[in-house]
Amino acid sequence: MIPLPAFPFPAPPSIFHPAPQLTRLQLTRPVCEVSLPDGRTAWLVTRFDDVRKVLIDPRFSRAEAAEPGVAGTGLGKDSAGSILGLDPPEHTRLRRLVAGAFTARRVEALRPRVAEMVDTLIDQMEMLPQPVDLVENFSLRLPVQVICELLGVPATDRHLFHEWSDSVMGIGDPAAAEAGMERLWQYFAELIERKRKEPADDLMTALIEARDNEDRLAEDELVRMGRTLLVAGHETTANQINLFLLTLHEYPGQLARLQAKPEIIPEAVEELLRFAQLGEIGTGLPRVATTEVELGGVTIPAGAAVIPAMTIANRDPSVIPDANQLDLTRPQGAHLAFGAGVHHCLGAQLARMELQEALSGLLRRLPSLHPDAPVAELTFQQGMFLRSLRELPVRW
Repeated sequence: MIPLPAFPFPAPPSIFHPAPQLTRLQLTRPVCEVSLPDGRTAWLVTRFDDVRKVLIDPRFSRAEAAEPGVAGTGLGKDSAGSILGLDPPEHTRLRRLVAGAFTARRVEALRPRVAEMVDTLIDQMEMLPQPVDLVENFSLRLPVQVICELLGVPATDRHLFHEWSDSVMGIGDPAAAEAGMERLWQYFAELIERKRKEPADDLMTALIEARDNEDRLAEDELVRMGRTLLVAGHETTANQINLFLLTLHEYPGQLARLQAKPEIIPEAVEELLRFAQLGEIGTGLPRVATTEVELGGVTIPAGAAVIPAMTIANRDPSVIPDANQLDLTRPQGAHLAFGAGVHHCLGAQLARMELQEALSGLLRRLPSLHPDAPVAELTFQQGMFLRSLRELPVRW
């Protein structure tokens, strides 16, 4: 009997392309059973249409995948009871409470404030001796400021969150992840009590009112929502800014095209979202098949764990012409960077706008900005689900 492929696969040789094993499976065994580090098995799905089906078909459950003891990569195992680990109708109830803060209209109203933040951060960078660490001075600070301002987290507390959030997003240290979750839980429990005494015009105050006046949230749901929004609201965007910059400098012809035509920044962001390899593992949150399901010509048994490989799905040549080429003028089409279905990223519009404003500001204010070290010499955080740089020295 041929042994099952062991997943997760080793880190790929290039940060700009998926692991070669994923590419081979997409071509030959797009729905493939794999063995996981805990000895269990799961079905790894790599083609665009199949991955999208896993994300949108209600027969694939997030709630069951978040339960203890279910096979998976570890990603999202602590999400039970949160908006990330629920199915409708409970998921629908929680999502409706916060969706209004992330509508396209609300996000556009925030754009001038985010542009102001970008300019302020660049002003501060210009006062520092070069090279400047983009992670510490720009790509991390911007999304932290945005999500904290949206939630109503005081500016004096914002320095606390990155270390805790990094622990939560880690792969290899369950104790550190649990400690990070506990610190975030304690912080939001205390913040909620402060907001009850001193309400403000922010999202946490609105959620507290939904809890206290309309009884639409349990107390633990309220705390968990704040914690989830904070982590999800800055980790991905911060790391995308770094990867976008590295990717553009890996493809100087595309960078020159963007510098010559900054009006294509919205299209460029969509292409970079599709192309960039944000996740070290390259997958979305696992699901569990609640019934027997046919997927890509393979029968998935009821109760089986299913892992949607979203980054390689975004390189599926059967859906995206020249999928392994970066083309910033590519007609905007479907990609799965924000997922799909009921769990489509709640903050997708906010992330898009932040990325657009970050790129716009850096290109306009620092047109010669470039990394000060080869990619091979950059250090990424170990044991993270996301490809997270420790620092990114830049000059201009």
